Amino acid sequence: MRIADAVRPRLARVAAAAGPWFTRWGRPGSPQAPRVARPGTGWYTATAATAGLALAAGVVTAAGPWDSTGQRTAERDRAVALAASRGTDHDGSRAHAGTPPRGPQAAPPAPSVLTGLGGTATTVRSAPAGKALAAVLDPLLNIPALGRRSAAVVDVATGKRLYGDGSGDALTPASTTKIATAVAALSALGADHRLTTRTVYEPDTREVVLVGGGDPTLTARKQAKGFASLRDLAARTAAALGKRGVRKVTLSYDTTLYKGGTMHPIGVNPNLAAVTPLMADEGRTDDSSSGPAPRVADPAADAARTFGDLLKDHGITATPPGPSKSTTRATTLATVSSPPLASLVERMLTHSDNDLAEALARHTAVATGKPADFAGGGAAVTARLKQLKLPVKGIEVKDGSGLDRGDRLTADLLTALLVKAGDPAHPELRPVLTGLPVAGFTGTLSGRYEDGAAGVVRAKTGTLTGVNTLAGTVVDRDGRLLSFAFLANDTPGPDAAQTALDKAATALSACGCR
Repeated sequence: MRIADAVRPRLARVAAAAGPWFTRWGRPGSPQAPRVARPGTGWYTATAATAGLALAAGVVTAAGPWDSTGQRTAERDRAVALAASRGTDHDGSRAHAGTPPRGPQAAPPAPSVLTGLGGTATTVRSAPAGKALAAVLDPLLNIPALGRRSAAVVDVATGKRLYGDGSGDALTPASTTKIATAVAALSALGADHRLTTRTVYEPDTREVVLVGGGDPTLTARKQAKGFASLRDLAARTAAALGKRGVRKVTLSYDTTLYKGGTMHPIGVNPNLAAVTPLMADEGRTDDSSSGPAPRVADPAADAARTFGDLLKDHGITATPPGPSKSTTRATTLATVSSPPLASLVERMLTHSDNDLAEALARHTAVATGKPADFAGGGAAVTARLKQLKLPVKGIEVKDGSGLDRGDRLTADLLTALLVKAGDPAHPELRPVLTGLPVAGFTGTLSGRYEDGAAGVVRAKTGTLTGVNTLAGTVVDRDGRLLSFAFLANDTPGPDAAQTALDKAATALSACGCR
């Protein structure tokens, strides 16, 4: 609270200079799935609010680490925990694959969190000079630990590239692919779009069909925590059947929203369930909500069986479920919808959620008339980026998550995506910035930067064997917002590569570089 009291006057000056925050969208949408969809307040505490404050000549007003909209539940819960425990993190939640789990430890000290303001809340100096920036970054990036590399740094206010080293070379991006997926999905669907799971009734056959709407966040847990609840859907379905005097039904499930195979090219893997439009809790067999976990073999069938059990709890007897397809004669019994797409994108980026990423790529395909399979999703993402006039030359998008080693992106594209997300002409893309993990605080960066730019760097990580990437935003010493992308392929070891990338991002945060 002492930190908050000290910071509040600065925030007032920042708000006055930067203008109002963008408005979050809460209007329910409807998933334009084919009829037969088959197989889904105010300001936060100022304790860390200035961590990612980024003023860039009016392009992006403020970026966190706590947002003003209530969308970032992971960070909100973290803020409450920190306040209650006097600065100690007792989260203990699972980290993303490639990020070691954290134990209890002290939060970063306030001085490093507040570095981004640096007394420049009302006056932002000019962008760093290219030669000075190269003098800082070249020694950090041109090292054996980073193998083949590509790098770019861009001034968000002007879109001007300040630094480039092979920035047009297309390399394997790993999970930084999710930035492209997020921009494409938000562009195609809108930030307030919701993913809806529904039940329909076939009167001729007394059949109830559970229709998958492509919402991987659909949950069967007792505490839905704001996500669409399979339990609520069962209760509403049972009530609707009761009004019809129906107590016994044939239960089926419809997964025809997606096309093609359900198995990602990586095969069975704890980082991703089979890709199907019907699943509950991402097919996890434990109580985790993010990171790697064992998955059921057939998420759609498993969700339907669970739904049948829930119907029984409400007095409806259902047969063991089987795959089917709803008809034009079917009438809707009940629906449940996901949080808005803005929230889903933030979750996907913060936790590097592969299941959400693949779902959003397919929804982008559905929205743009392409087949909802891996190839169609990749084509849809590429087409949306091209439509936004982003530099797509040489890129290849094979999936939405970045788990496919055939993906190819450039540092130029990744930085351009982040600049576009801060463009006032595209407010629907702002969740791409607010969803980035905050160094030392949230998501896949929660265990990194404890001795560096904690709270100042916001970035999406990417890790595969021999691949280490980092792309995001940083406020430099003079208050200038920069977007950066560092891609390293053929790295000899993950630890040294990750450390090198973190050092480069930290150097940017400390750089005046004139």
